[in-house]
Amino acid sequence: MSSQLENIDENDRRILRALQTDATRSLEVLADMLNLSTNAVWRRIKRLEAAGVIARRVALIDPEKVGLGMTVFVGVKTSDHSEEWLEQFARASTALPEVVEIYRLAGETDYMLKLLVRDVADYDRVYRKLIDAVKMSDVSASFAMEKLKFDTAVPI
Repeated sequence: MSSQLENIDENDRRILRALQTDATRSLEVLADMLNLSTNAVWRRIKRLEAAGVIARRVALIDPEKVGLGMTVFVGVKTSDHSEEWLEQFARASTALPEVVEIYRLAGETDYMLKLLVRDVADYDRVYRKLIDAVKMSDVSASFAMEKLKFDTAVPI
């Protein structure tokens, strides 16, 4: 990405910031907003997509509005750091739609998962599927009490 960053100028940054706020804007609206031609905006967006800077455009869903009012952060420790274990863990955890983010960490906890579930019983159902699928030495859950900040925008 550092080589990509060198090719991103201020107009690209302005386009990226605008798209992160609302990706449904038309090219014409973006061009007018950014004081660029429609063709320039289109070419820049296509270049940013081709370079992988724009990974995808999605609709952000409010989890509570679709019955997923509980966010759970699950810390996983393992004593097996083999490639086979990681493949099994990745396969099992990514197969669960409730798992929306997975990170490999440095420190005491090896992996952190973010889950969106209905309630504690729903979390327990997902937890049981995960521990049935792969051997872990410790699994600990933290239930989010309140969301203080949520943003999908990358600070550009």
